[in-house]
Amino acid sequence: MGRRKRKDERDIPETEPTGEGLAVQETTKLTRKGLNGRGGGKMSYLDLPQEYRATTRQVCGLWPFIAGAGTPMIGVPLGRDLITGSTLCMDPIAWFERASLIANPSMFTLALPGLGKSTVQRRLLVGLNFRGTVGIVPGDTKGEYSDIIEALGGSVVRLGRGQGTLNPLDLGEMGTVSQSLTGRAREELSANARGRRSNMVAALIAIARRGSVSGDEENFIDAAVQLLEHKHSDGDAPILEDLGRLIQEGPEELRLMTLSTEDDAKYAHSVEPLMRSLLSLVHGPLGKTFNAQTSNRFPLDRPASVDLSSIPASDQLLEGSVLLACWAEAFATVEAADALAVSKGERPRHFYLVLDELWRILRAGVGLVDRIDELTRLNRTYGVGQSMTTHTMSDLESLRDQEDVAKAKGFVERAGLIICGGLPRREMQLLNQIVPMTRREQQLIVSWSTPPSLDQETGRETAPPGRGKFLVKVGGQAGMPFEMVLTPAELSLNDTNRKWANAIESKDQDPGADKDGVVYLPTATK
Repeated sequence: MGRRKRKDERDIPETEPTGEGLAVQETTKLTRKGLNGRGGGKMSYLDLPQEYRATTRQVCGLWPFIAGAGTPMIGVPLGRDLITGSTLCMDPIAWFERASLIANPSMFTLALPGLGKSTVQRRLLVGLNFRGTVGIVPGDTKGEYSDIIEALGGSVVRLGRGQGTLNPLDLGEMGTVSQSLTGRAREELSANARGRRSNMVAALIAIARRGSVSGDEENFIDAAVQLLEHKHSDGDAPILEDLGRLIQEGPEELRLMTLSTEDDAKYAHSVEPLMRSLLSLVHGPLGKTFNAQTSNRFPLDRPASVDLSSIPASDQLLEGSVLLACWAEAFATVEAADALAVSKGERPRHFYLVLDELWRILRAGVGLVDRIDELTRLNRTYGVGQSMTTHTMSDLESLRDQEDVAKAKGFVERAGLIICGGLPRREMQLLNQIVPMTRREQQLIVSWSTPPSLDQETGRETAPPGRGKFLVKVGGQAGMPFEMVLTPAELSLNDTNRKWANAIESKDQDPGADKDGVVYLPTATK
């Protein structure tokens, strides 16, 4: 009984002469190791392909590679995979638009302080800027992004006591762009601008009174803002003081909403709670920042950040209100740029918004979770990639209202990407409810939260073992651990991590630097 042929074998007839000149056919089998027959040159053993690793400067001529690494190669290069050593490329816009790896272009970053959350964001800002994506940091509470934005040719707006003003009643870029549009597009953008303006005033009042704004009050504010717009249609934008004066005058349209058309005392009683909050906003600690014309606006075509480092962390009222106002202004700018591009028949420009220090705005007042939720739900509609960062899931759990807690957790649940740095063990249970993680992944994240130790020889504190190390999670898929790698040029722009700057003086002095001056940061600390 003959042997069955393998799939990788096929018969090749071979004709050889005999001694009398007659032809006799023999059969030679073609296998993966060569021709199996006389003169076929079959190999008895095949060596594995030789593998090499080098920089793109050295092996660029071999591109495209015939085999790729296990990690995605689409997006901004972030660092080295801790398991395979290959380069991990990732950003929410590329993974959503080009690779279709995530459902929406957003990411949420969690890590303890000092482990590199902001460094990841700065790397993404640089990489996305190279691709033409405009980066906006609408609330830089520590001034961590100013240097990188200025290095990219962007604009840094400084807000705080005596350092700038932001008028919540200013239509901003949405109003400017709407004037250049016609027809339905103009009406829609103008209506959106008015709606955002009314919502912003209501949010500031909620912060000032440290309580929620009722539905009737929101409707009243919206009507008052529209009346105010008609009175100031030819001049500068109205300010909050003008709004208070209009409500005190009590025009007929506003009296109808309070059912007090002919009763001055009833009208005054109806608007008293709102007027008290508005006057405290105008004449209180927030007045110098919000009761004036906007000093600077976000540009539509280059990176920008709002530096709030002059506001002390203890001033939660001012910090939270300015953060919310800046976030609203940033999303309004994006919407205006999108409408302008569509009107010109151009491809809309992509924006990347870094919404850093989420916990600071959540602690400022009741109802702010709803405001943030409204602002951030339309990222896919307007081509916006966004990134939220906070320290731990406990920051979201600490909200007083349980409805706010559930909505805040929704920010994490809706994120296309979740990046986890070092976190304490108690966080694993909270995080695992939203992002399923294996035991090994949890152990890895907890190990990165180990505090730094003291170098006995130098007497200096060594770098924390988890600095620059993160785990990328997409849904229930296996996480990708990587370590951030910075070049000397980037180190000079990362002012908040002076210890990282000490890790490299020059590529000649540091034995951990490779030929291109790239330093493996956590092991290069001296």
